[in-house]
Amino acid sequence: MSFIEIRQLKKQFRQAVKSPGLAGAVKHLFSQQYVDKLAVAGIDLDIEEGETVAYVGPNGAGKSTTIKMLTGILVPTSGTVRVGGIDPFKNRMDNARTIGAVFGQRTQLWWDIPVSETFSLLKDIYEIPEDRYRRNLDQFIELLGMEDFLHLTARKLSLGQRMRADLAAALLHNPRTVYLDEPTIGLDIAVKQRIREFIKRSNKENGTTIMLTTHDLGDIEDLCNRLVIIDRGSLIYDGTLEAVKNRFARERVIHCQLQHADIPALHDTFDRMPGVAVESLDAACVSLRFDRFKATASEVISAVMLHGEVADFRIDEPGIEHVIKQVYERQLDLEDGHALAAAGTEAAGA
Repeated sequence: MSFIEIRQLKKQFRQAVKSPGLAGAVKHLFSQQYVDKLAVAGIDLDIEEGETVAYVGPNGAGKSTTIKMLTGILVPTSGTVRVGGIDPFKNRMDNARTIGAVFGQRTQLWWDIPVSETFSLLKDIYEIPEDRYRRNLDQFIELLGMEDFLHLTARKLSLGQRMRADLAAALLHNPRTVYLDEPTIGLDIAVKQRIREFIKRSNKENGTTIMLTTHDLGDIEDLCNRLVIIDRGSLIYDGTLEAVKNRFARERVIHCQLQHADIPALHDTFDRMPGVAVESLDAACVSLRFDRFKATASEVISAVMLHGEVADFRIDEPGIEHVIKQVYERQLDLEDGHALAAAGTEAAGA
């Protein structure tokens, strides 16, 4: 049995439909109309203990709804959820003792008391032994750089300070699972890096299972070894980051600065070279798009050097942004959509 086990998970919300204005409100009192929205549409998912999983999708895809069912905040409409062998909603107290959660848009800190007192209260709530509490807190203060604001109330913290304190609060009791919902939203580069390093350390040293939802693709590449993509409540990819890159981010662009180039000869060479297309070509520079599974960068540069002197070059490599952007905008055709699902199945079985 997997540590997190989800089977045919569904969540449906009933939303009231009202006409605008006072007349619409009065009409709704006597004639209610509702529409059902399926936020999560029958997801199957298994996550092993100690995994770091990116759970991503466009706005409204059902990511946060799934996380809320895993934490026990919401009850599923149908299907089953098990985290460490227990039902999160039916056993909310037991589940809460073994999980941590950070929601980037909300805080678990008490607004009107110092951050240090929040940590002290959490120690009592989770019944953390004194030695473990002191050891964890000292470590978190150092790793997250919290010395300067422990005495401040939460309402006086900057966004970066609040997120660091929230992360420490979520991990203070050594949870087995941590759910991170947009943990680096709106943060500067330095704070993001500090938070990422802290999360990686927790996963490595404590075997903490991490489930991350984010639109920051740097978080995904830096933290996660598995990618799950959800769209309109349905899971459309589950596999490694590298597998999806290999399937849908094969192309690279190489830019070469030229001296004494034979332009007609270069055109002729690349018209006949498989997997290579000329994006731009003049006496000073050539830009070539190539499929890295049909031609290597070395082969492309060697072909350029046959007909000109290369003064400098650079290679642009598309990141996972390219692939996920295609999925978000639904630009993948039916064949690529099947290939995306197949790539995830192959990666999961590898």
